[in-house]
Amino acid sequence: MSSFGPGKTKEVIFSMAEEGSVKMFLRGRPVLMLIPDELAPTYSLDTRSEPPSSRLKLHWVYGYRGRDCRANLYLLPTGEIVYFVASVAVLYSVEEQRQRHYLGHNDDIKCLAVHPDMVTIATGQVAGTTKEGKPLPPHVRIWDSVSLSTLHVLGLGVFDRAVCCVGFSKSNGGNLLCAVDESNDHMLSVWDWAKEAKVVDGKCSNEAVLVATFHPTDPTLLITCGKSHIYFWSLEGGSLSKRQGLFEKHEKPKYVLCVTFLEGGDVVTGDSGGNLYVWGKGGNRITQAVLGAHDGGVFGLCALRDGTLVSGGGRDRRVVLWGSDYSKLQEVEVPEDFGPVRTVAEGREDTLYVGTTRNSILQGSIHTGFSLLIQGHVEELWGLAAHPSQAQFVTCGQDKLVHLWSAESHQPLWSRSIEDPARSAGFHPSGSVLAVGTVTGRWLLLDTETHDLVAIHTDGNEQISVVSFSPDGAYLAVGSHDNLVYVYTVDQGGRKVSRLGKCSGHSSFITHLDWAHDSSCFVTNSGDYEILYWDPATCKQITSTDAVRNMEWATATCVLGFGVFGIWSEGADGTDINAVARSHDGKLLVSADDFGKVHLFSYPCCQPRASSHKYGGHSSHVTNVAFLWDDSVVLTTGGKDTSVLQWRVV
Repeated sequence: MSSFGPGKTKEVIFSMAEEGSVKMFLRGRPVLMLIPDELAPTYSLDTRSEPPSSRLKLHWVYGYRGRDCRANLYLLPTGEIVYFVASVAVLYSVEEQRQRHYLGHNDDIKCLAVHPDMVTIATGQVAGTTKEGKPLPPHVRIWDSVSLSTLHVLGLGVFDRAVCCVGFSKSNGGNLLCAVDESNDHMLSVWDWAKEAKVVDGKCSNEAVLVATFHPTDPTLLITCGKSHIYFWSLEGGSLSKRQGLFEKHEKPKYVLCVTFLEGGDVVTGDSGGNLYVWGKGGNRITQAVLGAHDGGVFGLCALRDGTLVSGGGRDRRVVLWGSDYSKLQEVEVPEDFGPVRTVAEGREDTLYVGTTRNSILQGSIHTGFSLLIQGHVEELWGLAAHPSQAQFVTCGQDKLVHLWSAESHQPLWSRSIEDPARSAGFHPSGSVLAVGTVTGRWLLLDTETHDLVAIHTDGNEQISVVSFSPDGAYLAVGSHDNLVYVYTVDQGGRKVSRLGKCSGHSSFITHLDWAHDSSCFVTNSGDYEILYWDPATCKQITSTDAVRNMEWATATCVLGFGVFGIWSEGADGTDINAVARSHDGKLLVSADDFGKVHLFSYPCCQPRASSHKYGGHSSHVTNVAFLWDDSVVLTTGGKDTSVLQWRVV
């Protein structure tokens, strides 16, 4: 008997067990994994594994963070729009349908600013933690949008919690950068960014700060605003002094939400009361007011090149064009599905880009209206399934949205909302029917062409963590958090299902499920690290190891099993890895973990702590992973970061 690793319960320990199996201890629980007969004679735990020769390259990022961030969408002279989602800053050329990605951050990006040179970009991030639990300090990264190289890193150990606002000075060559963090005092700091040196800092407000910006022509003037305040700051002789904006006869808004500057030097703010206020140049008093400009908050303001002004509304979802005398010239409403306007950016000619609070980006104009450019999910995302024979995949999440995407055009082929938050998805082998599991025990069958509801069923009242058709299309297995797997027989190409029975035997919730190639059995994993085998025809557990030891599996999505156990790293908790997927050619294995990382292994992955290539981009738990049908692409979903990343296998 050879054992691997010291005998601490938190360690993942491996040992050769009797009868051609490997025993793995996860958090002190034994997990027995069967070695196939063809490998048993030569298998040793001590062999070193090699990482695969293939690599992953981030090719496309689906999603945008508009839900809780603002002023984070700009057009660059290259024709690319720049924005962020998760820990990726995206440069998207709409004309060429091409994305480039800045991947310097290790956790959620919260804010973005473009230098007056229109090449240099600053992005600020939240505090994170490493896999070992060490803190990753919040900071600002300054980078070149042409070469994507990092130029400077500011504020490691200075900022607290997160950097929520950044802004470059617009005059004097743009050599200063202001930043606000999310400490209790929301510290405002000013940096000589090229020297990575802090010039000065001061307490901004103990309330939320939403904007920090330099005046375009006066390098000594900064403005911050947020919950119940707007401050005009003077930066002189290495010190900051602030004057409060006086609302005088006007009602003080709960939030001052956005700021822009007009050519003459006037400052315009939009607030939660729907008002636009004009603050005379250099002063802290209101010289003009447009009351009730929007019904609900004014979330975005953009001064256009021709001297007019565009505002974007929250509740009313309107985009309004204002003349230089603040008369309303024109307006258009954004479709309800895309949500309230979060930010507005000027494009070429009369094009505008609109970011919304439902994590979408729209393109259009006030004259023509807006169409979808980037579709996002709005809440935590777990459901992912690749189409069995086309470059398509489906995602579904807590936001009750199901999107069927083209992996080639990167656009949703269709989207539909369902009644419950979704958790899992699986295609019938024909590709014409899709099963979607929800958190309430309900699951649905959808027609993938018409996206119509084919059927709706309920099994238990807990979440459905996995829905999986057998390779021959004759069965559907529905794995629930109530510890049971419900088995259905399937007819009419997936359109007709009838319940055959349920598999009981697990003492914890079902997490993953794989079918045998010949559909004769399936294997399940559970929350307490059990591996059980089942006969779908009888719904009975298969207890004979000989019957399943040499079984060929159609997929490898179970995180526990002989072919995948190398994914578990030192000190891993059995919940650290949320999903794995094997390529269809059987050569690669990808894992999705709680540390925002995607790992690429060789398959089979059956040496302890196998070597892998590691990739960042997600900023929260990576919840799911799948290969496209032809293995050209890997797809990963980020739970709370709501993004979907598409990786090329190279």
